Amino acid sequence: MNRALLFAAGSAILAILSCTSGSTSPSKAGKGFRVLEATVVERIYEPPGSAGTSLAGSGAWSLGFEAKDGEATVHFRFPVTRDQFNRYQEGDRVQLVMADDRLREIRPFR
Repeated sequence: MNRALLFAAGSAILAILSCTSGSTSPSKAGKGFRVLEATVVERIYEPPGSAGTSLAGSGAWSLGFEAKDGEATVHFRFPVTRDQFNRYQEGDRVQLVMADDRLREIRPFR
């Protein structure tokens, strides 16, 4: 009988703790439309035939960014066009226009 009571009390405490613990993440990720100031930290080119590319294509381009999102420093990597890949070099400061966690536009930082 005492074991059943202890088990029930323990389960109730765990349920209460799991319901009251909110997210304490300082990031605003996934929180609608926002514009972040970022720095290009990596440029990735995957040649034709690499994972995720076709043999007949021209490859795939990605840019990696580091930005302040709320109080957190976050790292993003997005697929980009060939023109965007050639326009932005490592160390360039840009503005990322995002809707939720999807990149909508890359603007030069002014």
